[in-house]
Amino acid sequence: MNEENYIYLTEEGLEKIKEELEQLKTARREEISIKLEKAIQQGDLKENADYHAAKEEQGFNEMRIRDLEDSLRRAKIIQEVGPTDTVRVGSTVTVCEVGYDEEETYYIVGAHEADPANGRISNESPIGSALLGAKVGHQVTALTPGGTITFEIKSIA
Repeated sequence: MNEENYIYLTEEGLEKIKEELEQLKTARREEISIKLEKAIQQGDLKENADYHAAKEEQGFNEMRIRDLEDSLRRAKIIQEVGPTDTVRVGSTVTVCEVGYDEEETYYIVGAHEADPANGRISNESPIGSALLGAKVGHQVTALTPGGTITFEIKSIA
């Protein structure tokens, strides 16, 4: 499989996807099935808002199931192989925006597990992709929606 087709996940992220998939395939499908049964019993499906809403829910549920199954097929677990001298997926990177003193620390993860508010940024995000391959002391420039930002790499773990 081509490197750019992988979905990077931690072991924890992989388990969350498996749990969500199981919930969608079992409890959620059953819940939607019950809603459809009740709506069908109301008659005239053409103008039955409950039926159309349940069918829409069913479509979204099945789409999410397909998305999660695809993610599992393309999953590549982020290996915790210890310190490295370059930023990669799975690295914890401390940076400082050039011109400022405040340091920020980011954990580079796959898109499914990104949570920027908690320091988990995607390898596909502007900042995450700019950091990949950089070394301590290097400066990298990220083209973000808010403008261009230049960071200096302070440490990599």
